[in-house]
Amino acid sequence: MGYPVGQVSAVAGVTVRTLHHYDRTGLLRPSDRSPAGYRLYSDADLARLQQILFYRELGFPLDEIATILADPQADALARLRARHRRLTEEIHRLQRLVEVAEQAMEVQQTGVRLTPQERFEVFGEIAFDLTYATEADHRWRESDGYRHSMARAATHTKDDWAQLMAEAAAWRARLTAAFDAGEPADGERAMDLAEEHRRHLTRWFTPCPTDMHGRIADDFAADPRAFALLVPPAEQRPGLAPYLRTAVHANAVRQSPPAPTAEPTTGPAAPRPEAAP
Repeated sequence: MGYPVGQVSAVAGVTVRTLHHYDRTGLLRPSDRSPAGYRLYSDADLARLQQILFYRELGFPLDEIATILADPQADALARLRARHRRLTEEIHRLQRLVEVAEQAMEVQQTGVRLTPQERFEVFGEIAFDLTYATEADHRWRESDGYRHSMARAATHTKDDWAQLMAEAAAWRARLTAAFDAGEPADGERAMDLAEEHRRHLTRWFTPCPTDMHGRIADDFAADPRAFALLVPPAEQRPGLAPYLRTAVHANAVRQSPPAPTAEPTTGPAAPRPEAAP
């Protein structure tokens, strides 16, 4: 009993049209026909189809597959080695293209226009997470502050980035020192560090009012990928991101102008009691 073409198509995951093409070219002829003339495939035919699909998946052209299957003496191992070599070369080529694409994406999503070597020299352990950069782009692309920040970042030279990162490293050292010393997050020292960071963002990227700074600090505390852009994992401490968030929000309160005091209201003068006779 043979297998009809529709059943073979469903089991093998190829179209009926493909099986008809294999029949016409002689690559895979069914061993039998039904009384009505329909193709019927034997177990041996299915085994041959499995070989065809194996070689096709590896990228062999159909004429080369036919040569391999037609000649039992054909050096299939040598052909497989050659194909392995070509596939390995293609993988390396595609990996290079992926790296180029990632670098292009990073430039677009971070604004950092430096070569990989310059990036390593400037940023050291600070690494951009493209998943976070992509999400940030989707979240804030309509924000004037985000667009201005990306535009400013794109104008920075290698020397600019080196100065920026040196300032950031010195600030990180003071932040961790305050944290390690047990300074309160809403104390003067921590709030001064928060204000210094806000002014750093304003100087290098975009005007950063306290409400914007608060949203940035919230993101640092909520997403480790964001905080890793500020403090490399090797320098982090448990609780440091929430500590900074508290300091930023406390500083925002400190920076807010005092609410105007209401003028005391004076009603009509109370009648003076008459002097007792």
